[in-house]
Amino acid sequence: MMATHRFLVSGTDTGVGKTTVACGLATALRKDGVRVGVMKPAETGCASRDGELIALDAIALRAAAESSDAIDLICPYRYVAPLAPAAAAVVEGIAPPDLNRIAAIHQRLSEARDVMLVEGAGGLAVPITWSENYADLALALDLELILVVGNRLGCINVTVLSLAYASQRGVRIKGYILNDIEAETSPAIRTNARSLQTLLPYECLGVMKYGQALPAEIRQRVLP
Repeated sequence: MMATHRFLVSGTDTGVGKTTVACGLATALRKDGVRVGVMKPAETGCASRDGELIALDAIALRAAAESSDAIDLICPYRYVAPLAPAAAAVVEGIAPPDLNRIAAIHQRLSEARDVMLVEGAGGLAVPITWSENYADLALALDLELILVVGNRLGCINVTVLSLAYASQRGVRIKGYILNDIEAETSPAIRTNARSLQTLLPYECLGVMKYGQALPAEIRQRVLP
């Protein structure tokens, strides 16, 4: 039996804190006794060490969930080039990720789990292959979107566009999390939450402050 709750943790862009949020969720849920599975289907920008590609995001997810699953299952596709998976595969002359294989692994990891957290790369429209992106992955695995928004100047436009695209594709939307990615504040950072709540019909699951743990309110809104 697959996990009852399955989420895609995606972002408005790279560098917005997807791994930080996903790890925070995994830790909070695990501490509440929830059986959590994690997956990062494709990780790019991996370091090469002794002939092995090291997927740091996937390793962090595995640790946060206290998972015993093999890293090759949590992250079956790894690339050195810091590009979209489809582009990294071309640059490195190897095959791109296979969504059917990802789906089979996801089903295996979901067994005896209450929640699955699947972390994407970049945003929903990032190509996994040249004909499939992370919206396609969400639809194939029936994942509900948790959108991580980097709280900075310019995030309103990309958030509105990302959620409009998700809705247009038919992806189920849980909500969005505003993540402070810098210690400094600014007028934009102080007002983005209010602006997004005014503009969007989707739930703001909460705000993560820079350098702090995942707030309890986010954990409760994700899985009451």
